[in-house]
Amino acid sequence: MRVRPTRTGRPRFTGVTTYTDRDGRYEFRHPSDWFREDLDDGLDGVIVGPDRDDEATHFAVAVRDLGLDVTAADLPPLREGFEEGISQLADVAVEASSDTTYNDIIKFERTISFTEDGETRRRRIWNMYADRWQFTAVYQGATVEEFRYWLPMGNYCFSAFQLPLALWYATDPSVREQPAG
Repeated sequence: MRVRPTRTGRPRFTGVTTYTDRDGRYEFRHPSDWFREDLDDGLDGVIVGPDRDDEATHFAVAVRDLGLDVTAADLPPLREGFEEGISQLADVAVEASSDTTYNDIIKFERTISFTEDGETRRRRIWNMYADRWQFTAVYQGATVEEFRYWLPMGNYCFSAFQLPLALWYATDPSVREQPAG
């Protein structure tokens, strides 16, 4: 178990920068003084956070090409798989939950607590499906206290997360179902 500093007040933004996926699949904004690096373990994505020496507090995005189109009709089996994945975490407790569709974009959002490396962590996670892509965006605190402290910045990353217009059009049934002519 790591000794963490006692935090007072709120974190302060000293600047903001934009991360744009090299393939143009998404972008988000984050504090400019946070570290940024590619994800490990063969995952396609990026992780940013306030402390390079303690990456357990972070905002990260992973993207995966599913190889097939997803529509709103796929929500039930995708939810089942998402819930099964979350249930694999030790001592997991779901604190907030919502499932949303925007045309054929599906978004599952959960706030959870779980145990990892002897610490109780809190995580807010989005699992989104757009066209043939799965986007997983996570804000996590190394502890519940770290989650609360950095929450304004984690929320900022989520609120600044954007998909390209091409994906919005690709998931709009009224655009896809235009008559030939």
